[in-house]
Amino acid sequence: MRLHVGCAMWTHAAWDLATKDRLRSYATWCTAVESNTTFYATPSRGTVEKWAAQTSPDFRFVVKLPKTITHERRLRGTDAELAAFLSALEPLGPRAHAFWIQLPASFGPGDLGALGTFLHRLPRTHRYAVEVRHRAFFEDERAAGSLEQLLGRLDAEWIPFDTMTLFGRPATSLVEREAWMSKPRVPRRTRALTARPIVRYIGRDDPEQTAAGWQGWADLSAGWLREGRSPTVFIHTPDNALALGLARRFHDDVRLRVPELEPLPEPVETGPPTLF
Repeated sequence: MRLHVGCAMWTHAAWDLATKDRLRSYATWCTAVESNTTFYATPSRGTVEKWAAQTSPDFRFVVKLPKTITHERRLRGTDAELAAFLSALEPLGPRAHAFWIQLPASFGPGDLGALGTFLHRLPRTHRYAVEVRHRAFFEDERAAGSLEQLLGRLDAEWIPFDTMTLFGRPATSLVEREAWMSKPRVPRRTRALTARPIVRYIGRDDPEQTAAGWQGWADLSAGWLREGRSPTVFIHTPDNALALGLARRFHDDVRLRVPELEPLPEPVETGPPTLF
């Protein structure tokens, strides 16, 4: 019974983690991380070897595919880029929990053929998860059903990005206003397709509002654990300054519902204590 929690990055000035081997320090706080940097460029194999060396084999990386594959070429004609990317990430081994295919908002139901062809060509030695942002997948039952069937046949997950708490009331700060401009505004989706669901959740500047907004996810995570699933939940806030402690707080909230869930190890304190 394992619940993995993490943030959108492993380094943030507000966290005051050790300047050397920040990932190693982060991994004492959280058990997963979103690897967003790979969206902008494929890392060198040597860089990935360093990531692996700083984390245990059961640490989870959810690794975003490069934008050249997902956004620029829209999953077509990407064999060479994909092969280079997967080769570079090989040193992660079991830490590569899932390869994350985040698709642009313009990628709609009419593009499912391209997604299906792309997924069928991927090596089955890895897990894959898809994040869509086209509103039809959230508002049209036929479109949602078609996507679910496609992913279900290949044991791929649908990653929801829950922004309902963020958009639940008017922005009260500059960073919240910036998040309003950049984050997708789509309905909440809570259905898991595989044994390893992945959730992205963003709250507010106020940690109490953030925690209040994730209570439904804590309930769902507890239910998934009892069903034998192993979820990974990523906690975001508009500026992510408090996300490190909030991710651990989410894990604690799930443990209140599932007492047999093992607590997270005590983190390595490298700076001022967090709020949690």
